[in-house]
Amino acid sequence: MFWWHREVSPGVRVAFTDAGAGNLAFHVGGDPDAVGANRAALEAALETEPGAGIPRLQFMDQVHGSTVAEVARGDYASGTGPTADAMVSADVPLAVMVADCVPVVLLGRMAGGVPLAAVAHAGRPGVASQVVPKTVAAMRSRGAEGILAWLGPSVCGECYEVPGAMRAQVAAIEPASYATTRWGTPALDLPAAVLSQLAALGVPAERIQGCTFEERALFSYRRDGNGSRAGRIAGVVYAGG
Repeated sequence: MFWWHREVSPGVRVAFTDAGAGNLAFHVGGDPDAVGANRAALEAALETEPGAGIPRLQFMDQVHGSTVAEVARGDYASGTGPTADAMVSADVPLAVMVADCVPVVLLGRMAGGVPLAAVAHAGRPGVASQVVPKTVAAMRSRGAEGILAWLGPSVCGECYEVPGAMRAQVAAIEPASYATTRWGTPALDLPAAVLSQLAALGVPAERIQGCTFEERALFSYRRDGNGSRAGRIAGVVYAGG
């Protein structure tokens, strides 16, 4: 179920799922009941102690934009969420879904040591529109300091082939995105771009290795197409026992 799972500070954990967790997205043509069951199983797996009472994961309606939503417990009914590509919260476990884009999880501390968590969906449009820097700015506007970031599995720069004009367009905004496939064609390196953006903001980041296109244990839109065959993995941040 988990590609990577770690307690990153006392009571706060970050995880990235693999295909063993099943498809976690309602919008890609899968059976809604199966998706609901997959999400429930993931939430159950996040319970570190019986009755720990961790709230349900907050997902969002991702649209390849750069809107950052601030969410709190009780804002959304189960199965609903903001139309956004990033979320910030001090009291709700957050989830971001991908199938080649970069799932970014962030954690900072506000006054009194209260954790402030965030997630961001950094695909090609999100990198170009600065969704990750905007997420960091939203966290800092709430007083977060000592922000750390984790980048989950995504398509690598050697596999993400794009037209030359597209590479030039994105690289003009974020030069670190410029890449070439292993077979010698134009490509974009989205993880490198996100790492560069975070470094420019002074945010230390850890990249969790794993190319979604190459690893059959991960979902990939580019490899499998849309629909339930591809599915979506998730990056999550949550507080537990």
